[in-house]
Amino acid sequence: METPVLVFEVLKKAGKPLKSKEIAEMAGIDKKEVDKAIKLLKKEGKIISPKRCYYAPAE
Repeated sequence: METPVLVFEVLKKAGKPLKSKEIAEMAGIDKKEVDKAIKLLKKEGKIISPKRCYYAPAE
């Protein structure tokens, strides 16, 4: 599975805003990869940042 897809799935399942470190731990991938995926997902408008350093699905 591609990293952005995996990150988005983790965020949807969590049901609450998460930090990139928490996403990396839950997905079992490197934090740097998560940061890249977050940047891409934010650009696409799929995720939002309700507060600094936390991310959640835009739905």
